[in-house]
Amino acid sequence: MRYIRSFALFWWDFIVGDDYRVALSVVVLLSATAVLSRAGVAAWWLVPAGVAVTLAVSVFSVARRSGQRSSP
Repeated sequence: MRYIRSFALFWWDFIVGDDYRVALSVVVLLSATAVLSRAGVAAWWLVPAGVAVTLAVSVFSVARRSGQRSSP
């Protein structure tokens, strides 16, 4: 039983990692793409655009929390 728990914890840490919001946004983006594709909409652009927005929000929130600002 210990091996199963260790295996599950490995995958949880690998997929979720430090920020559950990024993993959750990827799940939401993939689900929305699947729903839109079933409806006949060309939604291939949703995942790349959503990942770019998610990455930007994540980076800016970490930078804001750490107090670092980029100077010109």
